[in-house]
Amino acid sequence: MRIGELADRAGVSTRALRYYEKQGLISAERASNGYRRYDESDLRLVEQIRSLLAAGFTLEDTRPFVECLRSGREVGAACPEPVAVYQRKLAEIDTEIRTLIRRRAQVADQLARACPGCVLTRENSNDHADHGELRRAGAARRQAGTGRLLGGVVPALQDDRADP
Repeated sequence: MRIGELADRAGVSTRALRYYEKQGLISAERASNGYRRYDESDLRLVEQIRSLLAAGFTLEDTRPFVECLRSGREVGAACPEPVAVYQRKLAEIDTEIRTLIRRRAQVADQLARACPGCVLTRENSNDHADHGELRRAGAARRQAGTGRLLGGVVPALQDDRADP
């Protein structure tokens, strides 16, 4: 298939495909007229790349998944290297969550000092589906267990802050 057809089928621009090619993630054969030619396996590669990018991975993070697919595996995560990328990414996300929880607690503390009469309630302070589980100033800490963030998709994180 030519670049336009691959772009249409994968839901990406031709410019993106050229960039993936330049980065060595996909490769095209050249027809006698110079047009790029791709096969069905390239569609799988592009779909894998797009899926990972949509989940917050970098283009470089996609490389082990692409290499795993190229090796003949059915899925891009069937090799040890992609599993390590997943583990690293989860650790990064956990760190970001902890940072956001700390920042939220700091802002809540600042609000409490600036407006002593203001009350933080679930209805007016949380626009996320954590059911009030994020720590507010003075709130009791829960032990780590199964989390209720995002409907149980995100496990609870161990609170590594010192007790006040």
